[in-house]
Amino acid sequence: MKMVSIGIITVEAVAGSQAGPHWSFEPAEQSGSDADTYPELLPPWSGSTWSRVFCPSASPGGSPPWRRYTVDTIYSSVAGLDVHLKSIQCAVRCRQETGKLVHQARSFGTMTRDLRALADYLQSLGVTHVAMESTGVLWKPVWNILDGRFTLLLVNPRHIKKLPGRKSDVSDAEWIAQLLQHGLLRGSFVPLRAVRELRDLTRHRAQLAAEHTRVANRIHQVLEDCNIKLDAVASDVLGKSGRAMLQAMLRGQQDAEQLAELALGVLRKKLPQLRLALEGHCTEHHRFLLERLLSHLDYLEEQTARFSTQIAAGLERLLPAAEQQRLDTIPGVNRTTIENVIAEIGPDMTVFPDEHHLCSWTGICPGNEESAGKRLRSRTRKGNRWLRRALAEAAWAASHAKDTYLAAQYRRLAARRGKKRALVAVGHSMLVIIYHVLKNHVEYHELGADFFDRLDPERLRRYLVRRLQHLGYEVALTTKESEQAVA
Repeated sequence: MKMVSIGIITVEAVAGSQAGPHWSFEPAEQSGSDADTYPELLPPWSGSTWSRVFCPSASPGGSPPWRRYTVDTIYSSVAGLDVHLKSIQCAVRCRQETGKLVHQARSFGTMTRDLRALADYLQSLGVTHVAMESTGVLWKPVWNILDGRFTLLLVNPRHIKKLPGRKSDVSDAEWIAQLLQHGLLRGSFVPLRAVRELRDLTRHRAQLAAEHTRVANRIHQVLEDCNIKLDAVASDVLGKSGRAMLQAMLRGQQDAEQLAELALGVLRKKLPQLRLALEGHCTEHHRFLLERLLSHLDYLEEQTARFSTQIAAGLERLLPAAEQQRLDTIPGVNRTTIENVIAEIGPDMTVFPDEHHLCSWTGICPGNEESAGKRLRSRTRKGNRWLRRALAEAAWAASHAKDTYLAAQYRRLAARRGKKRALVAVGHSMLVIIYHVLKNHVEYHELGADFFDRLDPERLRRYLVRRLQHLGYEVALTTKESEQAVA
């Protein structure tokens, strides 16, 4: 007898028999008022390609044999939660020692007292694992109450949608519990509370920086409406010299000569251009707008400074100073980059199997879409946009560093693939470096700007000689050792 395992069903093919394969299954046991409402996980229905190829009927006119098949139970007592703004649908599935399946469904509120009642209810039933969908920020209060009392799984809704389920809320909770009980759910990465708090701070600071940029752009627009071309002469309108001129304009000063005399430093070399640029028509309306925008700008800068202080204190509690110093030696990485990276992935790299999983989770590696052996697209997947932005900024800074491997990698790829793809590749390399520095507690080792030249020097020599010959030169190469021997 030959055993062939297909999917979750075992097919027994008897040699020499013409009666067809024999289906091996175990009956499923359920109990409760709605025992028939939620069937066990089943293979596809009759009529699909899978069933026509692998699943012939057991007997003509009979019910498909897989209707009585049940998937192995991984966890005996589980619960699935469907979280909404005002209510939570909870479905519990418990398999007793006799093999009998018992499940219950209840609805709870979302207030703190209701969430504590939910935790007590689940604990009274002996639930060990709880799964819920990551619906915006609605899952966070539930997670904070249940964390520490159960094994929690935060599931991507896109993964659940790939499996067939029911539409009503109670059925959604039951479907989540059923998938969890059979070990078919994969939890998302949820860091510790201290890391989540640091993440809230860094993301809010990023929003403040974005708002700061928008306010600065509005100031440029108001100055353009005044026909003041200060941004055409000064590289930073909101620098020390620019702000002094704007404050003088708010006090009613419109003389271009006196406004230009407020320039400081190297900007004084452009006094003739400044006098021309500051000739405009600033009305009371423009002064009111500039006053409000500058006040808003000062407020944003004050808030950003306060958030930075709080973030620095949170980072000190998570990452030792020695680890911060190691990360700071990476080209393009500064204090802000370290804070943003640690806030997104945490200091513990054991939660990721390797650096490839981390890069895939971040969404900073090429996609993998193939069909019939052909690669269709290599777009990066949607990942952590906050971490991607921090790595892109660090990669841009690293691309301008002198005599570094990352800068050489950027120049090597930008010439062939473009600047944007080169930045993604450099950001990928930086994330791999950060992963190993944090996991192995090692120092960053600089490979040098000539790393790619040292990979195959003979090939590089032939390429350069060929380029010179195409320009019309006769090339004769000699080594330093031969020249010294002749001398």
